[in-house]
Amino acid sequence: MLAKHTARSLLRSRPTFAARTYSTPVRERVRIVEVGPRDGLQNESAVIPPHVKAELVNRLTHAGMDIIEAGSFVSPKWVPQKDRSFGERMAGTADVLKQMHRQKGLHYPVLVPNVKGLENLLELLAQQPKDEVPYTDEIAIFTAASDAFCKANTNCTIEESLARLKTVTHRATKEGLRVRGYVSVVIDCPYSGKVDPVKVRDVTKALLEMGCYEISLGDTVGTGNPTTISELLETVIGGSSDISPSLLAGHYHDTFGMGVSNILTSLDFGLRTFDSSVGGLGGCPYSPGATGNVATEDVLYALRGSRFDAPGDLTKMAEVGSWISKQLNRTNASRVGKALEARRARDKLEKERERNGGSSEKAAAKL
Repeated sequence: MLAKHTARSLLRSRPTFAARTYSTPVRERVRIVEVGPRDGLQNESAVIPPHVKAELVNRLTHAGMDIIEAGSFVSPKWVPQKDRSFGERMAGTADVLKQMHRQKGLHYPVLVPNVKGLENLLELLAQQPKDEVPYTDEIAIFTAASDAFCKANTNCTIEESLARLKTVTHRATKEGLRVRGYVSVVIDCPYSGKVDPVKVRDVTKALLEMGCYEISLGDTVGTGNPTTISELLETVIGGSSDISPSLLAGHYHDTFGMGVSNILTSLDFGLRTFDSSVGGLGGCPYSPGATGNVATEDVLYALRGSRFDAPGDLTKMAEVGSWISKQLNRTNASRVGKALEARRARDKLEKERERNGGSSEKAAAKL
């Protein structure tokens, strides 16, 4: 009896411990600007119908992208004769904006190179019913960090380009549009060679001062690597510069396969916004030999399991990349996209084998 009483006392007096809990670290948000429908498609040789562009935007939205560059208000009359096909490929943006399924809270920026392009956009917005989700609430403007590239691109010097863009920016912000700036050839220029990072810093400052909320630094030729990107960002952000990394974005072409590495390097410098293109679409018609943008799928895969969180469902994005690549009759430039596509094909054959009792074994062996 005494033993039972003692046992009960020990049970009552035994200390209790709270269940162990593990805190989930908060992941830092990385913004992805999906540029496939504009910067990606502008470098394709074929003229893409507006309904295909609109469908691409719809699929990207369904895959979780929340900032999608939808097109460009570039007048074919403004584009030099030798680049007339480029202007034709960029035509039809108004139709794309009307046909795509816009969602409240998402952003669909459009490229506007001059006052005429802005006037065309504002005219379109004025015609839209007030109860609809706006066609867009943001424009993008662009210049370069070398006079040679600027002259080849817009037939003017950097200084002249900035003067034009200042007029566009002031008018756009007055009309309630956000303005994002692009600086091309921040590492190398295809016409004049290596670009001075100080020039990039100065152009970036000028765009910020005229009202741009963010500046995207474009390695247009795609020759940058972690070393040269570090040197660039040290100059643009460091020293006496008062430019915060929160005002910058990285736009890295993948010509030498350095796109993802350059993004990871830029994260160490505090950048949290990057431009990428589904399926690695794109390039630059003014940069001979330059291949596409870094693939969105590759960026999402690189950030998996890291302390950074980015929008987009990787599996769905890979499916979009495969779809648009087939529509364009081109090779999918995303390494991750191709790997996941091969996995889907293998899984499909496995299911067929199960259904057919092994009749697909020979086909599976070919993979």
